[in-house]
Amino acid sequence: MNDTIKQFDAAIKQCRDLYIKKLHDYGPSWRLMRAISITDQILIKATRIRTLETKGHAMVDEGILPEFIGIVNYGIIGLIQLQLGASDKKDITTERAVELYDDYMSRTRALMLAKNHDYDEAWRLMRVSSYTDLILTKLMRTKEIENNAGETLVSEGIDANYMDMINYAVFGIIKLTEQSGRVG
Repeated sequence: MNDTIKQFDAAIKQCRDLYIKKLHDYGPSWRLMRAISITDQILIKATRIRTLETKGHAMVDEGILPEFIGIVNYGIIGLIQLQLGASDKKDITTERAVELYDDYMSRTRALMLAKNHDYDEAWRLMRVSSYTDLILTKLMRTKEIENNAGETLVSEGIDANYMDMINYAVFGIIKLTEQSGRVG
């Protein structure tokens, strides 16, 4: 479990570093996006991963790893937007955007630790392509919940689905990092 914590933290540091660089370049311009648009943005990234896994090569010189990082960051942005709602302008500071990122990443990490305990690190036995399929499944569920105005009868809500997508994407980052021999 200690390896998982170290690897998870290294992966989320990589995601957070990119998030901060993009905040520098664009500010929190994503505040204009509705949660449904963020779900669709994650769908685009997950679909590209599945396409690359299936076809085995890319026409655009970006691999699978950056797409998993994008899923993590858009998942956190989605959680923020669920809390704050969409805005007509950039209405938070970069500092506040980082605080919110850290808060939601902390909650998502805590969920991973609890589930990892209960499932005894079963994610390590899975293939990266299974994480992709699970993310796509969570996306379809999220879209159904969104189409039902957020109402569920017995299922977890959009926020839980975003957190699961983030955690599967982090597992993908860890696995791909291990396979490439890079230190996280």
